[in-house]
Amino acid sequence: MSILTSLCVFFPLLAAIVAYPLNKKSSKICDAVVILSTLAVLVSAGIMAFTGGENTVSILSMNFQQSGFQCVYAVVTAFMWFCAALLSPQYFKGHHNIGRYYFFFLVTLGATMGVFLSSDLITTFIFFEIMSFASYMWVVHEQDKEAMAAGKTYLTIAVLGGMVLLMGLFLLYSITGTLVISELYDAVVKVGSSTKLYVATFCMLFGFGAKAGLFPMHGWLPTAHPVAPAPASALLSGLIAKAGVLAIIRTVFYVVGTDALTGTWVQTVALSFALLTVLMGSMMAYREKIFKKRLAYSTVSQISYVLCGLFLFTEAGSEGALWQIIFHAVVKVGLFLCAGAVIFLYGKTRVDELKGLGKKMPITFVCFTILSLSLIGIPPTGGFYSKWYIAIASLDVAGIGALNWLVPVILLVSALLTAGYLLEISINAFLKNEETEVRAIKEPKPMVAVLIILTVIAVAGGIFAEQTHSVIETVASSLF
Repeated sequence: MSILTSLCVFFPLLAAIVAYPLNKKSSKICDAVVILSTLAVLVSAGIMAFTGGENTVSILSMNFQQSGFQCVYAVVTAFMWFCAALLSPQYFKGHHNIGRYYFFFLVTLGATMGVFLSSDLITTFIFFEIMSFASYMWVVHEQDKEAMAAGKTYLTIAVLGGMVLLMGLFLLYSITGTLVISELYDAVVKVGSSTKLYVATFCMLFGFGAKAGLFPMHGWLPTAHPVAPAPASALLSGLIAKAGVLAIIRTVFYVVGTDALTGTWVQTVALSFALLTVLMGSMMAYREKIFKKRLAYSTVSQISYVLCGLFLFTEAGSEGALWQIIFHAVVKVGLFLCAGAVIFLYGKTRVDELKGLGKKMPITFVCFTILSLSLIGIPPTGGFYSKWYIAIASLDVAGIGALNWLVPVILLVSALLTAGYLLEISINAFLKNEETEVRAIKEPKPMVAVLIILTVIAVAGGIFAEQTHSVIETVASSLF
């Protein structure tokens, strides 16, 4: 298992060192190295998930574990990175600084896998910071005024979140004497409830929530996504933000425990901020006219669906959250790649510029529409079940007062807003005529192939809901 972990975490870091100088000699060889590297990580993660078991390994004094949701999301991450790698050569054709992009593309992959597979919070923190600083280079890739301003916001929130997180880890260690995840729950139970524990938990949720885009730390999402290259935007939205969510899962379920937080002010505050972020993100996306920025605000909202489910502190809520984690990643990566295809082929960046493009890019916009239906939560797509489980779970939670009915109400309002801001794009593309005639450009086959695969997964997850639910239920039950 140590070999598989090394391939998932450290192999991309070595591949990054190899790929950077290769780009100066041959861009095609560099492209091949990057694609094969991500494929190797995908295969390793798949074998690791398939073999199962509770395995802990130590590499370079850092500790890793392969179990439960960690392996499931490692596979999801590796697959999405592989899809982005397949599209990158086409997207960056003739682009500058492709070698630098690939270097940080692979470094961020290794760091993200390190976050997901780490078995102690020090290792989690180390890779969390590497991931934040490496992905910063995606944001400033274009090096123009807008990109540098977005990078400043991204870095500020990352550093602030990291400092507060570190404070929480110091407090937690002072209470328990350990930061090994498998030991923390028992250590916390022995200590019992205390103000110091609640403060440590709040600091950790704040630090991880900054990366997840939880209000009021959401500012980096709508500023970073529009300026980053489309493959990077897809990963920032679909996966990098999820690293914060997965870390919150560990904090709540593996460290403090749901019993210690249920009915406390920590649950009320966290759930209230999550609901506020869901509503605020949807409203801002509805008003936004820039294509990628609209999708970025959508991410602010949709990731907080996950947090709503988690902060209910029930198994049913966790099932909904895990559905959302997986299918939001699939859908949002697909939507950003659709936006990237439009920008790459036609240079259109605004929603009102997309009129008539559905006739020139039929496959892209059909995929966009189906993926949008999943994000809205229309059955039989996979996205429907995440919203359903979270809404139903909220009605059975005790001790949260009016939040019992506010959760499903706000999720419904958000779904209506989501329909408004996503289906407008499809309506413009298919039902409205172009204001200025534009020459048709053939959709590149690699782009089309990846979009079709992601669309099929989004729909198949709902059609085969029983089988999907069986896997998710098993993972969710391991949290309790």
